[in-house]
Amino acid sequence: MIRALRSPLAALAVLAISSYAATGMAQAPAKMMDGVLTNAAGMTLYTFDKDEGGKSACNGPCAANWPPLMATGEAKASGDWTIVTRDDGAKQWAYKGKPVYLWAKDQKPGDKTGDGVNSVWHVVK
Repeated sequence: MIRALRSPLAALAVLAISSYAATGMAQAPAKMMDGVLTNAAGMTLYTFDKDEGGKSACNGPCAANWPPLMATGEAKASGDWTIVTRDDGAKQWAYKGKPVYLWAKDQKPGDKTGDGVNSVWHVVK
């Protein structure tokens, strides 16, 4: 009888530990492609020189042109990736303390047309 209980309990313990490990592991919100960070779809990510103190300065019309890389409710900071709170309360990914954005004029994966715009937008390398 005790042997029968050990096996299901051991299986439950292994399952619980595996589930915890899977949910506790954070996955980076971006990937490196040709030396530049991109979102999961391969679209280039940018930083904005006017962002300071881990806070986004790009809101309203700016955010329409430079959509923030948004973090979901389950997202967890890990390594160089942190999460900042935007003025509207939404969560945005930041890389090495700088909020990251997409550029509305990039049309396909690999485009980098936002690099250097107004001398304040830069690809994340």
